Amino acid sequence: MRPLNLGLALVAAGAAFAVLKYTGVSADDSTAAPAPAASVPARATSAAPSTAPSRGTVAAAGGTRPMAPLAELFPAEVKGASGAAFTRLGSTVMESCTEPDGVGPRLAAMIEDSAGCVGEQIALYKDDRNNQFNVAVFTMKDPQDTVRLVTELAMAFNDYQVAVQAPPAGSGLPRLPADSGLVQAFTGHGRVMVVAMGQWSDGRTADFQQLVDRMKPLQDAVSQKVGAHEGRG
Repeated sequence: MRPLNLGLALVAAGAAFAVLKYTGVSADDSTAAPAPAASVPARATSAAPSTAPSRGTVAAAGGTRPMAPLAELFPAEVKGASGAAFTRLGSTVMESCTEPDGVGPRLAAMIEDSAGCVGEQIALYKDDRNNQFNVAVFTMKDPQDTVRLVTELAMAFNDYQVAVQAPPAGSGLPRLPADSGLVQAFTGHGRVMVVAMGQWSDGRTADFQQLVDRMKPLQDAVSQKVGAHEGRG
């Protein structure tokens, strides 16, 4: 599936940035789902009622909890241990988790098949070398759906399901062409899937592991914010 050029304008934090295209998945940074437990044959006796919460109960509880606030989720600046510095150019909350201009059809179908999605939040960053980094955060109602999304999307390394954003006017960053190199990494925290995407400033299709390594402090910073919010229940 080739990246799609899109033109949905979004306004956030005083900066306009547009969703341009779907991005590729990096197989090197997948988060694997835990192996399913082995099934145990049931005895021929009456079983006691299960005290575990049902999927519907879990989803209902997850759906009533709000997403992390944008300002809390996406720091204005992030500094890595190596000295890399990231500056936020814009962030916003999408109108839905399945907007055609925000996600690809496969991801949209997976979300529609889930217990529900509370919302999607996105942000665009640049680093001190003008490389471009996108972060998309999907808050699901059921943590089981988060595991499924992270696992299946990370395994489909040649699929393109999450849109990247064009830099705002005045940022000094170019709009990269559709065939620019891309890396993508996934993490899951409770109800939340974090998708981090990176592109070199010149769009080159090389040195991908270096780009993944350079993106990691930003990915970790947002993931830590998500983990802290989810940990508060």
